[in-house]
Amino acid sequence: MPVDIDIDEKSVTAYISGEIDHHNAGALRAKIDEAVEMSYPEVLIMDFGAVTFMDSSGIGLVMGRYKLMRDLCGRIIIENAPRSIKKVMRMAGIEKLLSAENKKEGSFV
Repeated sequence: MPVDIDIDEKSVTAYISGEIDHHNAGALRAKIDEAVEMSYPEVLIMDFGAVTFMDSSGIGLVMGRYKLMRDLCGRIIIENAPRSIKKVMRMAGIEKLLSAENKKEGSFV
């Protein structure tokens, strides 16, 4: 599965890799949701550093996790999104909803 999960006291970090499309978005969603629902973190960090392609299924993945974290009174952070992924997210208006940071290139927004 193209996601590794790290859980600590206050956060869940999902390190996503490869392509995010309709073929694998459901499996990504299930694994991330399982970790969040098991630990009820304050922050869900989605690290896109190893993502090579993302279509609208990726937008749905992010928006669904945003809603999940909002329902848990938490927040979501997008980290290390490559330029092409940032462009897709900006076009969808995600930066208006999320606190997003890229450790290597500065702010997502």
